[in-house]
Amino acid sequence: MSAAKTLKIGLPKGSLQESTLKLFRKAGYHISVSSRSYYPVFDDVEIEAMLIRAQEMAGYVEKGILDCGLTGKDWILEQNSDILEIAELNYAKEGLKPVKWVFAVPNESPVKKLRDLNGKRISTELVGYTKRYLKQKGIKADVEFSWGATEVKPPYLADAIVELTETGTSLRANNLRIVDVMLESSTRFISNKKSWKDGWKRQKMENVVLLLRGALAAEEKVGLKMNVPDEKLKLVLKTLPAMHSPTISQLTVEGWYDIDVVIDEKTVRELIPRLKRAGATGIVEYQLNKVIP
Repeated sequence: MSAAKTLKIGLPKGSLQESTLKLFRKAGYHISVSSRSYYPVFDDVEIEAMLIRAQEMAGYVEKGILDCGLTGKDWILEQNSDILEIAELNYAKEGLKPVKWVFAVPNESPVKKLRDLNGKRISTELVGYTKRYLKQKGIKADVEFSWGATEVKPPYLADAIVELTETGTSLRANNLRIVDVMLESSTRFISNKKSWKDGWKRQKMENVVLLLRGALAAEEKVGLKMNVPDEKLKLVLKTLPAMHSPTISQLTVEGWYDIDVVIDEKTVRELIPRLKRAGATGIVEYQLNKVIP
């Protein structure tokens, strides 16, 4: 039986699906997904979810079929949807950085700059935004929709492509080089305007966003615990880069302290040896699920 109040949320199917489900699970939501179903089941009875392609998400949210959803900024712009962007969530298929839509041509192409694409054939999935971008730049080109495998279109089926890239690996593998970056895009949590005016739904969405942001923040952080003798305390504290002041607790053994701190994971490799030399002992690194500022 459905709950009296329900928030209908769209989760992106396709390249963002696994990273999105992982993020929600880290945020504290237990989700069951059948391989043949488009309706993931949350352990929260107030949430009904549906898997929708990111390309279509903004349209369904705008129409109110979904109260909210997660999709890329690129597809919001492509559909020109009248929705509310509630939060930017910096994650993608392979990492935590924005992705880029780029103009790319074969390495041997005479095209060197964007203006050289005047009169050329361009293949892309992002047709609407690409046309608007080129018009703004005063460039006339034939922009065609690509049904996939866009990287293999040049040079025979297109002179250039506009393609999504995170690392550029696929472009290089297909003998392509970038001539212009059209758009940087990240995942956005979006809401239907009418749903956002509903007090209960708004509060529910704000709760979800808070937990998702906390889970994302924890992706790049770790916790460190260590024991420090009194005479080394100032030196160890000076060595620590902390989000805030570290937690310091006196141990039962007189003259010893326990220090607990949250730091950037990328600094741990260099930091732990420095802490050891400064006098810290019993150093323990542990993973975090959520970091809520």
